[in-house]
Amino acid sequence: MYEEISISMEHASDAKVLIISVAARLAGMHPQTLRQYDRLGLVQPGRAGGGGRRYSERDVALLREVQRLSQEDGVNLAGIKRIIGLEQLAGELQERVAQLESQLDAAYQRIAQLEAMASYPSRDLVRQERPSTALVVWRPRRSGER
Repeated sequence: MYEEISISMEHASDAKVLIISVAARLAGMHPQTLRQYDRLGLVQPGRAGGGGRRYSERDVALLREVQRLSQEDGVNLAGIKRIIGLEQLAGELQERVAQLESQLDAAYQRIAQLEAMASYPSRDLVRQERPSTALVVWRPRRSGER
């Protein structure tokens, strides 16, 4: 009677538009299970003006993952909550690393621009990709030494 809809976490929308009965059907769960997961903090649905829960496609995909972890992998709800939290943290950290890499690239480009504009010969500049741990000792030549 109902068409099977497949939703992946990567392509799911964040728009909180699905009422609890539709989200429960899409996730293959009872609405009471969704209420319990909301109370436990496993999924955070939005709220309509009258207080009713509203779920997104991403929430439904998350509910399916909770069900898979519970039924197929035997993970308890506390473990699932921890896994979800760590996955979210990992995603946030990956985004931050990408931002920092972009800023670093921009800084290297700016350095290259400044070096190109400099009045001193660039052959005197040595670019190192990694910080060196080498120790260089300079001693002035004494008269008569070669």
